[in-house]
Amino acid sequence: MKTVSARGLFIACAIAAAALAGAPQAFAADAHNHGAQTPALKLNAGSKWQTDAPLREGMLKIRANVEPKLPAIHGGRFTTAQYEAMGKVVDEQLAYIVGNCKLAPEADAVLHNVIAELSGGAEVVAGKQPVDDRSKGVVHIVNALNSYGQYFDHPGWKPVNAGH
Repeated sequence: MKTVSARGLFIACAIAAAALAGAPQAFAADAHNHGAQTPALKLNAGSKWQTDAPLREGMLKIRANVEPKLPAIHGGRFTTAQYEAMGKVVDEQLAYIVGNCKLAPEADAVLHNVIAELSGGAEVVAGKQPVDDRSKGVVHIVNALNSYGQYFDHPGWKPVNAGH
């Protein structure tokens, strides 16, 4: 059985979102060939985008997987195995979100920015992208979680405190 990465799911959804939003086919082809370019993070006419239960659930699980571990990461006490486990949880939750989240096409297109940053961060912490410091992936995950809270309506969501 072939597994699909969160990035692969993201690219597939970016193409679908482009088609649903009436974007030109060139955008969809470019997304497939060059890593998916999505609309910039933006508000919905000054308001946050609506969310649904699967999106909120997945984002809460990603946050719960990362935030309590930040002191150990900042303190240099996080092991390779712990980083790999973190990346796996983020990937699993992204697959759940992509497979179950049903947003309006415009909101979905904006969400793909958050998903892309989460996916990229997960690849770094899991060791799928060569870097000298896996904590750099955690920075991307935290930034994505905070962008999510800034642009999407998730009652009770507060910024992740990434303090050192």
